[in-house]
Amino acid sequence: MITIAIDGASGAGKSTLSDALAQRLGILHIDTGAMYRAVGLCALRKGIEPSDENAVVKLIENGDCIVDVKHENNQQVTLLNGQDVNHRLRDEKVGLAASTVSRYKQVRRYLVKCQQEIARQIPLVMDGRDIGTVVLPDAKAKIFLEASPEVRAYRRCKQIGIDPGSPQGKEVLTRLIARDEQDTKREVDPLKKAEDAVLINTDHLTFEETLNLILQIVEDTYGKQ
Repeated sequence: MITIAIDGASGAGKSTLSDALAQRLGILHIDTGAMYRAVGLCALRKGIEPSDENAVVKLIENGDCIVDVKHENNQQVTLLNGQDVNHRLRDEKVGLAASTVSRYKQVRRYLVKCQQEIARQIPLVMDGRDIGTVVLPDAKAKIFLEASPEVRAYRRCKQIGIDPGSPQGKEVLTRLIARDEQDTKREVDPLKKAEDAVLINTDHLTFEETLNLILQIVEDTYGKQ
């Protein structure tokens, strides 16, 4: 069964590439970042400060924050307590909340267990920050995507339609650098390349070039699909 782990920093293009890769291979894509966003959204909806670790953990322990995923038309639908919350997950506040709750050991353990259970059932591409090191350490195909903060910020600005040189564009860069610091230095499951992962620096690669590189790695690992 094909299992592909793709990791990288915020804005590295993991989700978009993973989605395209899954479509090319005819398998499903699991966006684990959306699952952390769902926990952040749950805290906000309950009036809980994401920085209140005990309260967030209690939501999970009490069964008040049940996260799951399903697929419709080959697209992931993230469920929070049985409700489709895809339309809320890209809100800025939800993203900030996800960044905070993702530091908590109990939150990570809960979601890692969910992710591993999904991976046992279906061939997939799974992307995140700890897939190759924690969630799917035995995956045969592991990719670590790398790009400079400046390149990632430029791409993000173009994606959301703002001038990279504007104050808003500079704020995007500042936030990315702060997120990198948080992700690489957190105590629980920090962002790092798995020893057996293939490093791809995308600073000077187009989307299609990067996708073709990953497809070649998958073919070398599993044979032509």
